[in-house]
Amino acid sequence: MSAFIVTTRDGQQIAAHEMGRADGPVLTLVHSLAMSAAFWDRTTKLLADQFRIITLDCRGHGASSRAPGPYSVDMMANDIADVLDAVGVERTIIAGCSMGGCVALAFAIAYPDRTRALGLIDTTAWYGDTAPADWSQRGRQGMEKGLASLVAFQTTRWFSDAFREEHPEVVQSLVDVFVANDPACYLASCEMLGAADLRAGLKDIDMPTAVIVGEEDYATPVAMSEASAAGITGATMEVIPGGRHLTPVQCPDRIARFLRALADR
Repeated sequence: MSAFIVTTRDGQQIAAHEMGRADGPVLTLVHSLAMSAAFWDRTTKLLADQFRIITLDCRGHGASSRAPGPYSVDMMANDIADVLDAVGVERTIIAGCSMGGCVALAFAIAYPDRTRALGLIDTTAWYGDTAPADWSQRGRQGMEKGLASLVAFQTTRWFSDAFREEHPEVVQSLVDVFVANDPACYLASCEMLGAADLRAGLKDIDMPTAVIVGEEDYATPVAMSEASAAGITGATMEVIPGGRHLTPVQCPDRIARFLRALADR
């Protein structure tokens, strides 16, 4: 794996990583809220034999610039374009989980000529009418009470009960990343998701698209994925039995198969 830093068009620093086959099709993966590129480690090790994989820490996350908000999914999509420009990539398969799925969807809408295929994992084009208030409340709890106050709520949504019991070290590794976030950046990211509404762009997506979601995903329920799939011509839809919100970590084998199948299309 090689690591590099890219300066975006608005002067922010984005930490990015490249791994896998130099001559393989490019696969760009976008992590979920309050995570980092390491979110994908359990999945990328299953895909490095086929793909040239690019991951990044979204702005406000990980080792990237922790710039003050406001953020938008279009802003983060532009960051991805700037990262791809820096490594000479014109077109990519792009997939994201949760927040990363919103950003991947925004990228596909803004840069259709650069998107070979789109994978939407445990995500949605729109969180609903109450989303601005709901997300702001969560972000402000992180500001006022600390991110550790959200851990119990988050971990039960991230993973099934059995996975948390059987893999406490994996759960703890994500908790460590979560609580290391800057609360102001977390708030900006929450408010970004509350404001995001990409439904109008679904009808314009004409690249191969696949949607997958955990059966027990309480954060972006199956109905949200069904709505996204229904809005995109030719999109496929899968439900993972027993999966919750972070299926690339809980079910990396299943997500790796999903991404290989998407590339085959």
